[in-house]
Amino acid sequence: MPAVGLVYDPLYLEHDTGHHPENAIRLQAVTSHLEESGLLARLRSVVARDATVDEVAYIHERDYVESVRWAAGRGGVWLDADTFVSPRSYDAALRSTGGCLSAVDAVLAGEVESAFCLVRPPGHHAMPSRAMGFCLFNNIAVAVEHARRHHGLRRVAVVDFDVHHGNGTQAAFYADPDVLYFSTHEYPLYPGTGHWREIGQGAGLGTTVNVPLPAGTGDRIFDRIWKGMLTPILRRFQPELVLSSAGYDGHFVDPLASLAQSAAGFADLVAGLRDLARELCGGRLVLMLEGGYDYTALAWSIRNSLEALLDEEPTPDPLGRRDYPPPVGIDDLLTVIAKTHGVDRV
Repeated sequence: MPAVGLVYDPLYLEHDTGHHPENAIRLQAVTSHLEESGLLARLRSVVARDATVDEVAYIHERDYVESVRWAAGRGGVWLDADTFVSPRSYDAALRSTGGCLSAVDAVLAGEVESAFCLVRPPGHHAMPSRAMGFCLFNNIAVAVEHARRHHGLRRVAVVDFDVHHGNGTQAAFYADPDVLYFSTHEYPLYPGTGHWREIGQGAGLGTTVNVPLPAGTGDRIFDRIWKGMLTPILRRFQPELVLSSAGYDGHFVDPLASLAQSAAGFADLVAGLRDLARELCGGRLVLMLEGGYDYTALAWSIRNSLEALLDEEPTPDPLGRRDYPPPVGIDDLLTVIAKTHGVDRV
């Protein structure tokens, strides 16, 4: 059984957002389920640390970082229409980003083959100078820079399967030829970015791959995308590390979107990433939690994902799968994206 790490810290619960969809109950539901299932005991704890301001500043402007600290000190402030800062949010955000850096360190040191970061606040919408979409600091973007600056890696791949496009991560590396950003997401949906024509710019032209999908896409189409598009693109890129923004809000019961995926379907995606990481970069894979707002679906999806990392068959969940007909026009959409990125067939 491969060694799989888990990052979690109780401080993440103190990012108090009240009745907001992105709330502490999400992680409580997951940790309770993992403990009751016995799965937690089969994982190796990776201790989270606080990211330093210098590390967060790899991606974010220092004035913005200070503004988040200031807002937390005010006792509770809305940074935008979706993103709330409570008194401990700044501390939790530093620990969230730092936990992801700890996971990267553990994987690159060979202490674990792969790791899952059960963190909050999430990160992939956060821009250099502002919060967005429940996100304060861009955990995965900072982790990319940490891997390159502190471990000497050159090529890092980011695979984002959250239902919402990771506009902050894309923006950070849009002109960077050494970071591959591959995103599947429902479109059109918040934040409105991620059209297939967004493919990078300058030296980074072609290293941004967006797969915008219609509602009702379902597990079977994702399987085609992983096998027919992600696999050849990752093989061509030859990453030294694979990081993933693991969002589970594409589940068919999730209240915020409608991609019609399932817990078992997410396990298939993670198993595909696991196999590609083993083939291309010694199994070095780190998943970082983003969205997922139905507590039952989230808990089971993460459990099944961890089982995939452990080379175990996913335990059947009570919600099951739903088999939808392919969305109208999906073949034409996938064909044009594949052609754009030099892939033969999806």
